[in-house]
Amino acid sequence: MHFYCTKCDKQYPIEGLDYQCECGGLFKLNKAQGEEIEITVSLGEVKTPILKRKLQEREVYLKLDYMQPTGSFKDRGAFVMVNKLKELGIKEVVEDSSGNAAAAFAGYCAAAGIKCNIYLPESTSPGKIKQISAYKANLVKVPGSRDDTAKAILKAAETTYYASHVYNPLFFEGTKSLAYEIYEQIGIPDYIVVPAGNGTMLLGVYKGFKEIGQLPRIIVTQSKNCAPIFSKFNNQPVGEMKPTAAEGIAIGTPKRIDEMIEAVRDSKGDIIAVDDEKVIQAQELLGEMGIYVEVTAGAAVAGMLQYFTQGYDPNLKIVVPLSGSGLKK
Repeated sequence: MHFYCTKCDKQYPIEGLDYQCECGGLFKLNKAQGEEIEITVSLGEVKTPILKRKLQEREVYLKLDYMQPTGSFKDRGAFVMVNKLKELGIKEVVEDSSGNAAAAFAGYCAAAGIKCNIYLPESTSPGKIKQISAYKANLVKVPGSRDDTAKAILKAAETTYYASHVYNPLFFEGTKSLAYEIYEQIGIPDYIVVPAGNGTMLLGVYKGFKEIGQLPRIIVTQSKNCAPIFSKFNNQPVGEMKPTAAEGIAIGTPKRIDEMIEAVRDSKGDIIAVDDEKVIQAQELLGEMGIYVEVTAGAAVAGMLQYFTQGYDPNLKIVVPLSGSGLKK
Protein backbone atom coordinates (compact mmCIF):
# COMPACT_ATOMS: atom_id res chain seq x y z
CA MET A 1 0.00 0.00 0.00
CA HIS A 2 1.47 3.34 -1.03
CA PHE A 3 0.68 6.76 -2.46
CA TYR A 4 1.36 7.72 -6.05
CA CYS A 5 1.25 11.04 -7.89
CA THR A 6 -1.68 11.65 -10.23
CA LYS A 7 0.56 13.66 -12.55
CA CYS A 8 3.86 11.76 -12.80
CA ASP A 9 3.10 8.40 -11.09
CA LYS A 10 6.00 8.76 -8.63
CA GLN A 11 5.48 6.55 -5.57
CA TYR A 12 5.61 7.73 -1.94
CA PRO A 13 5.40 5.81 1.36
CA ILE A 14 2.25 6.47 3.37
CA GLU A 15 4.25 7.16 6.55
CA GLY A 16 6.41 9.88 4.95
CA LEU A 17 6.08 13.64 5.52
CA ASP A 18 5.33 14.34 1.85
CA TYR A 19 1.68 15.27 1.42
CA GLN A 20 1.94 15.97 -2.31
CA CYS A 21 4.41 15.16 -5.05
CA GLU A 22 7.51 17.25 -5.67
CA CYS A 23 6.02 17.99 -9.12
CA GLY A 24 2.95 19.53 -7.45
CA GLY A 25 0.61 16.63 -8.19
CA LEU A 26 -1.75 15.25 -5.57
CA PHE A 27 -1.69 11.70 -4.27
CA LYS A 28 -3.95 8.73 -4.84
CA LEU A 29 -3.82 5.46 -2.93
CA ASN A 30 -2.48 2.26 -4.44
CA LYS A 31 -3.86 -0.76 -2.63
CA ALA A 32 -3.49 -4.35 -3.75
CA GLN A 33 -6.66 -6.37 -4.23
CA GLY A 34 -7.68 -7.82 -0.89
CA GLU A 35 -5.26 -5.60 1.05
CA GLU A 36 -7.01 -4.23 4.13
CA ILE A 37 -6.26 -1.73 6.87
CA GLU A 38 -5.90 -3.26 10.33
CA ILE A 39 -8.64 -1.91 12.60
CA THR A 40 -7.60 -1.47 16.23
CA VAL A 41 -9.21 1.90 17.04
CA SER A 42 -12.96 2.40 17.33
CA LEU A 43 -15.38 4.92 18.81
CA GLY A 44 -18.43 2.76 18.12
CA GLU A 45 -19.09 3.37 14.43
CA VAL A 46 -22.56 2.51 13.13
CA LYS A 47 -24.31 2.02 9.82
CA THR A 48 -26.26 5.28 9.80
CA PRO A 49 -30.05 5.17 9.24
CA ILE A 50 -31.70 6.20 5.99
CA LEU A 51 -35.21 7.69 6.14
CA LYS A 52 -37.71 8.13 3.32
CA ARG A 53 -39.37 11.52 3.72
CA LYS A 54 -41.36 13.99 1.63
CA LEU A 55 -39.88 17.50 1.42
CA GLN A 56 -42.10 20.04 -0.34
CA GLU A 57 -43.76 17.28 -2.38
CA ARG A 58 -40.44 15.67 -3.32
CA GLU A 59 -39.89 12.21 -1.89
CA VAL A 60 -36.25 11.62 -0.94
CA TYR A 61 -34.05 9.36 1.15
CA LEU A 62 -32.27 11.21 3.95
CA LYS A 63 -29.05 9.47 5.02
CA LEU A 64 -28.50 10.51 8.64
CA ASP A 65 -24.72 10.53 8.49
CA TYR A 66 -24.39 12.94 11.38
CA MET A 67 -25.13 9.95 13.63
CA GLN A 68 -21.44 9.01 13.74
CA PRO A 69 -19.44 9.06 17.02
CA THR A 70 -18.27 12.70 16.78
CA GLY A 71 -21.39 13.93 14.99
CA SER A 72 -20.42 14.13 11.32
CA PHE A 73 -19.69 12.01 8.25
CA LYS A 74 -16.02 13.03 8.57
CA ASP A 75 -15.67 10.20 11.10
CA ARG A 76 -15.64 7.79 8.16
CA GLY A 77 -12.40 9.24 6.84
CA ALA A 78 -10.75 9.80 10.23
CA PHE A 79 -11.57 6.24 11.29
CA VAL A 80 -9.70 4.70 8.36
CA MET A 81 -6.77 7.13 8.36
CA VAL A 82 -6.10 7.04 12.10
CA ASN A 83 -6.21 3.24 12.13
CA LYS A 84 -3.62 3.13 9.36
CA LEU A 85 -1.42 5.74 11.05
CA LYS A 86 -1.51 3.80 14.31
CA GLU A 87 -0.53 0.65 12.41
CA LEU A 88 2.42 2.57 10.93
CA GLY A 89 3.52 3.88 14.34
CA ILE A 90 2.78 7.58 13.73
CA LYS A 91 2.88 9.36 17.11
CA GLU A 92 1.85 12.93 16.25
CA VAL A 93 -0.19 14.63 13.51
CA VAL A 94 -1.31 18.07 12.36
CA GLU A 95 -4.62 18.75 10.64
CA ASP A 96 -6.49 21.87 9.48
CA SER A 97 -10.26 22.11 9.40
CA SER A 98 -13.25 24.39 9.78
CA GLY A 99 -14.60 22.11 12.50
CA ASN A 100 -16.03 18.69 11.67
CA ALA A 101 -12.86 17.04 10.34
CA ALA A 102 -10.97 18.53 13.27
CA ALA A 103 -13.40 16.98 15.75
CA ALA A 104 -13.23 13.64 13.97
CA PHE A 105 -9.43 13.53 13.97
CA ALA A 106 -9.18 14.82 17.53
CA GLY A 107 -11.57 12.11 18.74
CA TYR A 108 -9.97 9.23 16.89
CA CYS A 109 -6.44 10.37 17.70
CA ALA A 110 -7.41 10.51 21.38
CA ALA A 111 -8.64 6.92 21.15
CA ALA A 112 -5.45 5.89 19.34
CA GLY A 113 -3.03 7.67 21.69
CA ILE A 114 -1.76 9.92 18.89
CA LYS A 115 -0.95 13.56 19.69
CA CYS A 116 -3.21 15.77 17.59
CA ASN A 117 -2.59 19.42 16.64
CA ILE A 118 -5.56 21.15 15.05
CA TYR A 119 -5.34 24.36 13.02
CA LEU A 120 -8.70 26.06 12.54
CA PRO A 121 -10.16 29.47 11.67
CA GLU A 122 -10.60 31.64 14.74
CA SER A 123 -14.19 32.16 13.57
CA THR A 124 -15.00 28.44 14.05
CA SER A 125 -18.24 28.00 16.00
CA PRO A 126 -17.81 27.73 19.80
CA GLY A 127 -19.59 24.36 19.88
CA LYS A 128 -17.04 22.78 17.55
CA ILE A 129 -14.12 24.32 19.45
CA LYS A 130 -15.54 23.00 22.73
CA GLN A 131 -15.86 19.51 21.26
CA ILE A 132 -12.32 19.48 19.85
CA SER A 133 -10.97 20.74 23.18
CA ALA A 134 -12.76 17.94 25.00
CA TYR A 135 -10.59 15.44 23.12
CA LYS A 136 -7.50 17.30 24.45
CA ALA A 137 -6.20 18.23 21.02
CA ASN A 138 -3.77 21.13 20.77
CA LEU A 139 -5.68 24.03 19.16
CA VAL A 140 -4.11 26.66 16.93
CA LYS A 141 -6.62 29.38 15.97
CA VAL A 142 -5.74 31.15 12.73
CA PRO A 143 -7.04 34.66 11.87
CA GLY A 144 -8.84 35.03 8.55
CA SER A 145 -10.54 32.58 6.25
CA ARG A 146 -10.56 28.80 5.97
CA ASP A 147 -8.01 29.17 3.16
CA ASP A 148 -5.73 31.17 5.49
CA THR A 149 -5.81 28.21 7.88
CA ALA A 150 -4.83 25.84 5.08
CA LYS A 151 -1.79 28.02 4.33
CA ALA A 152 -0.78 28.36 7.98
CA ILE A 153 -0.49 24.63 8.58
CA LEU A 154 2.04 23.99 5.82
CA LYS A 155 4.98 25.09 8.00
CA ALA A 156 4.02 22.62 10.72
CA ALA A 157 3.59 19.91 8.08
CA GLU A 158 7.29 20.16 7.23
CA THR A 159 8.20 18.33 10.45
CA THR A 160 4.99 16.61 11.60
CA TYR A 161 2.76 14.13 9.76
CA TYR A 162 -0.01 16.01 7.94
CA ALA A 163 -3.19 14.00 8.48
CA SER A 164 -5.03 16.05 5.89
CA HIS A 165 -8.59 15.22 4.90
CA VAL A 166 -7.86 17.00 1.61
CA TYR A 167 -4.37 15.87 0.58
CA ASN A 168 -4.28 12.40 2.15
CA PRO A 169 -6.16 9.79 0.05
CA LEU A 170 -6.63 7.54 3.07
CA PHE A 171 -9.47 9.87 4.02
CA PHE A 172 -11.40 9.09 0.82
CA GLU A 173 -10.79 5.41 1.48
CA GLY A 174 -12.95 6.01 4.55
CA THR A 175 -15.65 8.27 3.10
CA LYS A 176 -16.30 5.81 0.25
CA SER A 177 -18.04 3.60 2.84
CA LEU A 178 -20.99 6.00 2.57
CA ALA A 179 -21.65 4.70 -0.95
CA TYR A 180 -21.41 1.07 0.14
CA GLU A 181 -23.92 1.64 2.98
CA ILE A 182 -26.39 3.37 0.68
CA TYR A 183 -26.07 0.49 -1.79
CA GLU A 184 -26.77 -2.04 0.97
CA GLN A 185 -29.77 -0.09 2.22
CA ILE A 186 -31.60 0.92 -0.98
CA GLY A 187 -29.47 -0.15 -3.96
CA ILE A 188 -28.08 2.29 -6.52
CA PRO A 189 -29.93 5.62 -6.32
CA ASP A 190 -30.77 7.64 -9.42
CA TYR A 191 -29.39 10.81 -7.83
CA ILE A 192 -27.30 11.68 -4.81
CA VAL A 193 -27.12 15.34 -3.72
CA VAL A 194 -24.08 16.38 -1.68
CA PRO A 195 -22.66 19.66 -0.35
CA ALA A 196 -19.06 20.34 -1.37
CA GLY A 197 -16.22 22.53 -0.20
CA ASN A 198 -13.09 20.39 -0.31
CA GLY A 199 -15.14 17.55 -1.77
CA THR A 200 -14.48 14.82 0.80
CA MET A 201 -18.04 13.49 0.65
CA LEU A 202 -18.30 13.96 -3.11
CA LEU A 203 -15.03 12.13 -3.89
CA GLY A 204 -15.78 9.41 -1.35
CA VAL A 205 -19.23 8.75 -2.81
CA TYR A 206 -17.79 8.77 -6.33
CA LYS A 207 -14.99 6.35 -5.40
CA GLY A 208 -17.39 3.99 -3.62
CA PHE A 209 -20.03 3.79 -6.33
CA LYS A 210 -17.30 3.52 -8.98
CA GLU A 211 -15.97 0.45 -7.17
CA ILE A 212 -19.47 -0.98 -6.90
CA GLY A 213 -19.74 -0.58 -10.65
CA GLN A 214 -22.62 1.84 -11.14
CA LEU A 215 -22.77 5.59 -10.65
CA PRO A 216 -25.80 7.61 -9.60
CA ARG A 217 -25.96 11.15 -10.97
CA ILE A 218 -24.04 13.27 -8.46
CA ILE A 219 -25.52 16.72 -7.83
CA VAL A 220 -23.19 19.05 -5.94
CA THR A 221 -24.42 22.03 -3.94
CA GLN A 222 -22.38 25.11 -3.09
CA SER A 223 -23.31 28.39 -1.44
CA LYS A 224 -23.58 31.30 -3.88
CA ASN A 225 -21.34 33.22 -1.47
CA CYS A 226 -18.49 30.75 -2.01
CA ALA A 227 -18.90 28.72 -5.20
CA PRO A 228 -15.56 28.15 -6.97
CA ILE A 229 -16.46 24.62 -8.11
CA PHE A 230 -19.77 25.80 -9.55
CA SER A 231 -18.01 28.66 -11.35
CA LYS A 232 -15.30 26.52 -12.91
CA PHE A 233 -17.77 23.79 -13.89
CA ASN A 234 -19.84 26.39 -15.73
CA ASN A 235 -16.84 28.22 -17.22
CA GLN A 236 -17.64 31.36 -15.27
CA PRO A 237 -15.22 33.71 -13.51
CA VAL A 238 -14.93 33.01 -9.80
CA GLY A 239 -16.70 35.73 -7.88
CA GLU A 240 -15.61 37.37 -4.66
CA MET A 241 -15.68 34.93 -1.75
CA LYS A 242 -18.13 36.16 0.89
CA PRO A 243 -19.02 34.79 4.33
CA THR A 244 -21.64 32.06 4.22
CA ALA A 245 -23.87 30.41 6.78
CA ALA A 246 -22.68 27.08 5.37
CA GLU A 247 -19.24 27.44 6.96
CA GLY A 248 -18.34 23.78 6.43
CA ILE A 249 -18.16 24.26 2.64
CA ALA A 250 -16.65 27.77 2.58
CA ILE A 251 -13.53 26.79 0.64
CA GLY A 252 -12.31 29.40 -1.82
CA THR A 253 -9.55 27.33 -3.44
CA PRO A 254 -10.33 23.59 -3.28
CA LYS A 255 -7.17 21.57 -3.96
CA ARG A 256 -9.01 18.75 -5.73
CA ILE A 257 -11.37 20.92 -7.78
CA ASP A 258 -10.48 19.23 -11.08
CA GLU A 259 -11.07 15.77 -9.60
CA MET A 260 -14.43 16.91 -8.27
CA ILE A 261 -15.54 18.28 -11.62
CA GLU A 262 -14.34 15.14 -13.39
CA ALA A 263 -16.33 12.98 -10.94
CA VAL A 264 -19.52 14.99 -11.49
CA ARG A 265 -19.15 14.85 -15.27
CA ASP A 266 -18.43 11.13 -15.20
CA SER A 267 -21.68 10.62 -13.28
CA LYS A 268 -23.58 12.86 -15.73
CA GLY A 269 -24.40 15.04 -12.75
CA ASP A 270 -24.43 18.78 -12.12
CA ILE A 271 -23.16 21.49 -9.79
CA ILE A 272 -25.49 24.21 -8.51
CA ALA A 273 -25.26 27.19 -6.17
CA VAL A 274 -27.92 28.21 -3.65
CA ASP A 275 -28.68 31.30 -1.59
CA ASP A 276 -27.78 31.25 2.10
CA GLU A 277 -31.41 32.05 2.85
CA LYS A 278 -32.46 28.80 1.15
CA VAL A 279 -29.80 26.87 3.08
CA ILE A 280 -31.13 28.13 6.42
CA GLN A 281 -34.72 27.47 5.35
CA ALA A 282 -33.79 23.89 4.46
CA GLN A 283 -32.19 23.40 7.87
CA GLU A 284 -35.37 24.71 9.49
CA LEU A 285 -37.52 22.46 7.29
CA LEU A 286 -35.64 19.44 8.58
CA GLY A 287 -36.03 20.70 12.15
CA GLU A 288 -39.80 20.79 11.69
CA MET A 289 -39.56 17.07 10.90
CA GLY A 290 -37.54 16.31 14.04
CA ILE A 291 -34.16 16.20 12.29
CA TYR A 292 -31.58 18.58 13.77
CA VAL A 293 -28.59 19.27 11.54
CA GLU A 294 -25.94 21.98 11.26
CA VAL A 295 -26.52 24.71 8.69
CA THR A 296 -24.06 23.22 6.17
CA ALA A 297 -26.13 20.03 6.04
CA GLY A 298 -29.06 22.19 4.95
CA ALA A 299 -27.13 23.09 1.80
CA ALA A 300 -27.65 19.63 0.31
CA VAL A 301 -31.39 19.78 0.97
CA ALA A 302 -31.61 23.30 -0.46
CA GLY A 303 -29.77 22.10 -3.54
CA MET A 304 -32.11 19.15 -3.96
CA LEU A 305 -35.19 21.36 -3.70
CA GLN A 306 -33.74 23.82 -6.21
CA TYR A 307 -32.53 21.18 -8.69
CA PHE A 308 -35.86 19.36 -8.77
CA THR A 309 -38.03 22.48 -8.98
CA GLN A 310 -39.18 21.33 -12.41
CA GLY A 311 -39.40 17.88 -13.89
CA TYR A 312 -39.51 15.98 -10.61
CA ASP A 313 -40.32 12.31 -11.18
CA PRO A 314 -41.77 10.48 -8.14
CA ASN A 315 -40.20 7.26 -9.41
CA LEU A 316 -36.70 8.65 -8.94
CA LYS A 317 -34.62 7.36 -6.07
CA ILE A 318 -32.93 10.49 -4.62
CA VAL A 319 -30.51 10.35 -1.67
CA VAL A 320 -29.46 13.36 0.39
CA PRO A 321 -26.75 12.63 3.00
CA LEU A 322 -26.94 14.91 6.04
CA SER A 323 -23.37 15.71 6.96
CA GLY A 324 -23.29 17.15 10.49
CA SER A 325 -25.28 17.36 13.70
CA GLY A 326 -27.03 20.55 14.77
CA LEU A 327 -25.49 20.05 18.21
CA LYS A 328 -22.20 21.27 16.73
CA LYS A 329 -23.25 24.90 17.21
